[in-house]
Amino acid sequence: MELVVEIQSADAVTGAALRRIEKDADMPADERVHAKSAVTEDTAEALAYLVDPFDLVGEVPGVELAQASWSSERIEYDPDSPDWEFYEDDEEDEEEDGEDGAEEERRLG
Repeated sequence: MELVVEIQSADAVTGAALRRIEKDADMPADERVHAKSAVTEDTAEALAYLVDPFDLVGEVPGVELAQASWSSERIEYDPDSPDWEFYEDDEEDEEEDGEDGAEEERRLG
């Protein structure tokens, strides 16, 4: 699964993450200080505090989240550009994986 988001206001995302950290009564004080620093320095970290992968797929029948990881990069995204074709990377992955990759794609899809 891949998710592309456009952040229109980094300050709004950071502010929302800081509010969530403040409301988390179970977070130890030293972890709270670290979390606030992380979300203030990096918008991707702020987004990670707001979006829980388990919440995204937890109620989807037949899906169990085994592992989730975050990575981010700044890109110039234009959905109308012919350079941005949906599933473009998937075709390359199937070619690299051979038949096993295609079978995996059918099972997951």
